[in-house]
Amino acid sequence: MTENHSSHTSSSSSADFEADTIDFGYRDVPRGEKKPLVRQVFESVAGKYDIMNDAMSLGIHRVWKRIFVTMLSPQPGHKLLDLAGGTGDITFGWLRRGGGHAVLSDINEAMLEVGRKRAIKMGLIGKMDVCVADAEALPFPNASMDRVSMAFGLRNCTDKDAVLREVRRVLKPGGRFLCLEFSKVDVAALSAIYDMWSFQVLPRMGQMIAGDAESYQYLAESIRMFPDQETLAGMMRAAGMERVSYQNLSGGIVAIHSGWRL
Repeated sequence: MTENHSSHTSSSSSADFEADTIDFGYRDVPRGEKKPLVRQVFESVAGKYDIMNDAMSLGIHRVWKRIFVTMLSPQPGHKLLDLAGGTGDITFGWLRRGGGHAVLSDINEAMLEVGRKRAIKMGLIGKMDVCVADAEALPFPNASMDRVSMAFGLRNCTDKDAVLREVRRVLKPGGRFLCLEFSKVDVAALSAIYDMWSFQVLPRMGQMIAGDAESYQYLAESIRMFPDQETLAGMMRAAGMERVSYQNLSGGIVAIHSGWRL
């Protein structure tokens, strides 16, 4: 693991949002079509999402998420908003570690339904709310959250700058945002293997396990289209966050970005 506290601000992607089209994997689509297309992907994979995460990452996603939850520093008096929380891994980790009330939110009802059923089985449903919410326009008051988390969700959002502005808005002064997301591999020896895994193995695995190769092809492409570590750090600063830093895991396959509202 390496940590980087970058001092210079990388250029934001906000200019991109003047365009009428947006990336959906390697395709350009009309801006208004991305959310419905992403929704279709996650409705398709929701029932097999957790099994596929284990298969796709060889179980390593569980280690990444444990590190991520530890960095959130769960405390009984702190409230967590888990954005794009899907089937609930981060919310459940927070609650099991003694964190205060949590809000499991996602734009996709099919994913949240899986999360709700898991929460009931675990006996955690009384410690949390489940909320359908668009991260680009959150239905929460200003300065209402101690922590905001987002794991593997930001790359699927159409207007990432709007998401980051909303995150800062709902954070209390002294609150922290943590984002776990696929990033740019910084170990040359890993790149070729990672590309082969992403574009040859994952779609076939998606077809075998979830009956859906196309959605997993999109997910692999969306990782490559996501801003690299420095660019995302710059976008967070542009949204008003301070003390922005990032930590690479597994050679940069994923990174955890951190920003504070001070």
